[in-house]
Amino acid sequence: MRIAQIAPLAESVPPKLYGGTERVVAWLVDELVELGHEVTLFASGDSKTRGALHPACARALRLGRPRVDPYAAYAVLLEAVSQRASEFDVIHAHIDWLHLPLLTRLRLQFVTTLHGRLDLPGLADVFRNFPEACFISISDNQRLPLAGANWCGTVYHGLPEQLLRPSYGPGMYLAFLGRLTPEKGPERAIRIARAAGMPLRMAAKVPRGETGYFKRQLEPLIDGQDIQLVGEVNDAAKQPFLSEAAALLFPIDWPEPFGLVMIEAMACGTPVIAYRSGSVPEVIDEGVTGFVVDNEAEAIEAIKRLSRIDRRAVRRRFEERFTAKRMAHEYVRRYQDVLTARQ
Repeated sequence: MRIAQIAPLAESVPPKLYGGTERVVAWLVDELVELGHEVTLFASGDSKTRGALHPACARALRLGRPRVDPYAAYAVLLEAVSQRASEFDVIHAHIDWLHLPLLTRLRLQFVTTLHGRLDLPGLADVFRNFPEACFISISDNQRLPLAGANWCGTVYHGLPEQLLRPSYGPGMYLAFLGRLTPEKGPERAIRIARAAGMPLRMAAKVPRGETGYFKRQLEPLIDGQDIQLVGEVNDAAKQPFLSEAAALLFPIDWPEPFGLVMIEAMACGTPVIAYRSGSVPEVIDEGVTGFVVDNEAEAIEAIKRLSRIDRRAVRRRFEERFTAKRMAHEYVRRYQDVLTARQ
C-alpha cells in the first residue's frame, strides 16, 4: 500500500525532546515500512524516518530560528500533499482539521487521527461540515464531546517493543513526566509525594505561556532534594528516569485523550498512579499496571500498595496492548476499510 503520513510541524519527527504526536507518527511510519508498505512522511526537514521524507519546512517550528509563520508553513505542507496526492492509495493526517477542506474537495482517500482534546468551542461546527470524513480516536473517551462525528475506529498509541527496557526492582522515587501546566497536576504530584514521604523527580518542560505559573506556584516547592526538577528528557534519558521509579504519578485534571507517558512507564515495568479522567481507565488495568484514583488521599494509599504490583506483569501487559506493531496493524485495517468503502 502507498501511504502518505502528514505530521504536525511544531516538532521534528521524532521530536528532539517533548512532543507526543510527532513521536507516535515516527513509530507508526517505521512500523508500516517494516510491514512492507511504501510510506511518504510530510514533515519538517529535520525529521528522520525509515520512510521517504518530503520536507515542508527546513526545521521544526518550535525550536527553529528565525521563527516561521506557522500558517505559511502549513500552506506549503498542504500544497505539497495536493501536488502529490495521486501517488498514494491513502493519506493519513495528524494535523487536527487543517487538511479537511482540501482533501475533501479533492475527493481523496484519507483518514484523520485526532490527537488532542475535542471539548473546545467551535469544533462541532467543523465536524458538521465534513460528515463523510473518517476520524480515528486515540481513546473511546476522547470521542464523547463529538459523539456524532464519523468515527471509523479507536486506535491506541503504541511504541516500539524494545525502545524502553524494563526494570524489576522496587524503584527509589516517584516520577512526574510531562508539561508543567495546571491541567497536568504537578502541584498535586508534589503534595502526594510529600505526604507519602517519598522523593519526587520531575522531568518536564515549562511551556512558554506558563512561566508565570511555574514561578508562582511550582518553583517555591522545588527544593532540589526531596522535590527535584531534572528538565526535559530525550528517549535515552527517559529510560533510566522511568525504570528506576517506584511509580509514575499522573494526577491530571483534564480529559486526557490518551496519555503516552503512561505506556512509556509500563514499557519500563513501572506502575502508574493516575487520576480517573479522560482515557486513564482505558489505559490502566486496575491492580495490574497501576491504580486509578479520584483524589490525593487515594493516590497516597495507592503508593502504599505498590508492593502488590508485579512489575513483570506491567511489562507483559504493555507488550499485549501497546506496541507500535499492534498500532500499525490496526491502522492498516482502518486504511483498508476506507478503501473498501469508496469502491
